[in-house]
Amino acid sequence: MNRSVVITGLGPLCSIADSADSFWDSLCAGSSSITPIETFDASGFSCPIAGQVTAKVRDWVPKSYRKATKVMARDTELAVIAAKIAADDAGLLTSGSDESDTGFKINPARTGCQIGAGLIAADTAEMSRAVVTATDDKGTFNTQSWGTEDSGSSGMNNLPPLWLLKYLPNMPACHVTIIHGLCGPSNTIMGAEAGALLSIIESTRVIQRDSADLCLTGGAESRLNPLGLLRWDYAGRLANLKDNPDIDPADILKPFDPDSIGSIMGEAGGMLVVEEESHANARNARPYARISGFGSTQSLNPVLPIFNEEPSTTDDALSRAVTIALSKANLNPEDIDAVLPLGIGHPSLDTREANALRSSLGSHAESVPLFILTNRLGNTLSAHAGMMTSAGALMLQKQMLPANAICLSNSQDYPKKTTTPLNHILICTSSLAGQCGALVLSKI
Repeated sequence: MNRSVVITGLGPLCSIADSADSFWDSLCAGSSSITPIETFDASGFSCPIAGQVTAKVRDWVPKSYRKATKVMARDTELAVIAAKIAADDAGLLTSGSDESDTGFKINPARTGCQIGAGLIAADTAEMSRAVVTATDDKGTFNTQSWGTEDSGSSGMNNLPPLWLLKYLPNMPACHVTIIHGLCGPSNTIMGAEAGALLSIIESTRVIQRDSADLCLTGGAESRLNPLGLLRWDYAGRLANLKDNPDIDPADILKPFDPDSIGSIMGEAGGMLVVEEESHANARNARPYARISGFGSTQSLNPVLPIFNEEPSTTDDALSRAVTIALSKANLNPEDIDAVLPLGIGHPSLDTREANALRSSLGSHAESVPLFILTNRLGNTLSAHAGMMTSAGALMLQKQMLPANAICLSNSQDYPKKTTTPLNHILICTSSLAGQCGALVLSKI
């Protein structure tokens, strides 16, 4: 069934915004908010700075649900806050709305939820308190003591009682659906930087096959903890500030620039409301943009440190995803007015991404404006494509290119916001493990 799907609500939660309006204002101003990590002592890490969110989850949930926030990992908190922002922006009334709110009361059975999530890192203090009870007399960790009952106890039993319910990757979607009373199709997709985009694609498919009229969708993730930051450092993707102690944080991450010294982490919740177009029109919603095409692929050779072979200079999977999305949208490369790529700031990975754009867009790739978020927010992983989609939807609604867009040929740049006709915008990203997604948004 070919049901048209539009975006009717935005929930961009990041280091520079907590609403659609503040997000747009920050983008137009060219704002960046990369600061020293405050949630733990990161001074021993190679990259101790990040884009951080200041919002507190207790301020965004109903009073009756505040006890449940004690079993929310940071990733879940971000998803819950961003979902509330998106639902409010779409004018929806759910079981998570305030009593004084007005708007469209959703049909729970016809409202779904798909959220991109990452490998949620355990709190080191919680884990450490349990680990020390499973060590031998020499202080060495003992796997048998960790998992085997001995006189009614084991190291694992010293974890908090609801520990597992805090760190399962499907917990963001779980809490969002409970808070808002969503009874339609629900799913969690783990795809690192592509996670949110793949979730938006899945939500679009859910609506197109008439399994729901609208969905809360997107992604959320925070790696601003010792385990999360360490994993990404081991992946070889973070800037090493120990070798560059005096560099300005604003000058570190340079997308598609061979002089960039690496990437920076960020945390965010990038949630949206996507809706069947006639359903949106019937309730007098204000669509930002139409989803006119999408594509998803998987690389056979993701670029990971465990592989010794030299990676190819083109991300063929990303190129295929873009080509599929354009085909489904019935568009030619020249029809795309702007692109929101990942631009992670890692020179070899950026080269692969740039060549994927050249492969799929042809010569148009050299001159089309590229608008990138990583140098403003950091790499927000599973949330990132949700933030990119929100930015693209706002660009189409405002008919404006925010500040500091670039192009691959370096023939021109856009230091200030620019009013320009925008009909179709491409959002695309690869990911750590090789999942790729592409989405075409079109002007309403």
